[in-house]
Amino acid sequence: MRVPNGLRRAAGVMLAAAALTSCTATGDTPEQDASEQRAPASTTYELAPRPVRPDEVALNGRAVVDGDTSFSLIGLSAHMKTLVGSHVEFEAKGEFARIRLVVVNVGRSGVLFDTGRQLLVLADGSTRAPDRPTMMVKRQPDKFDLGAAVRVEFDLYYDVPENAEPAALRAFGGATLTDMKDAEGTDIPFEPVP
Repeated sequence: MRVPNGLRRAAGVMLAAAALTSCTATGDTPEQDASEQRAPASTTYELAPRPVRPDEVALNGRAVVDGDTSFSLIGLSAHMKTLVGSHVEFEAKGEFARIRLVVVNVGRSGVLFDTGRQLLVLADGSTRAPDRPTMMVKRQPDKFDLGAAVRVEFDLYYDVPENAEPAALRAFGGATLTDMKDAEGTDIPFEPVP
């Protein structure tokens, strides 16, 4: 018996429809199967590790918040007699100390961040402000707007008396409701990576 072409085509379409329906009866699609096999999204950014500079001690980088700013101290260099800029080598009056840090605005508004307010606390309890000429020669920031959720990494340079031991950074991250003038700050001790 001969089957007409139209009937043959109709049977083919019905078979194809039945096959597709049976494949997707559970609601799964190939895209869903692949997504179920993927690992869950990470809850943190994985930042690539970088080598510590030759004259630097790696610090633990634990985040400490002052105001709307999070501070992570990641490197400390001390007892440096000279530094080299792009055009000049220059000597310290005493010795240079350098702190590598990361600041993050954890608030919803911009914060005017002032590197000049970040004080180095020495082991004897005295403090030093960043050395402006050294900061300029090393092309580090002065005051800048730290926008909401913005992360910035840079160095702070200090000229301290010879053999002075850096102990902590007194960080000032901006005004809060309990410290409107941002007068207190938060001491963050230097904790080397074990």
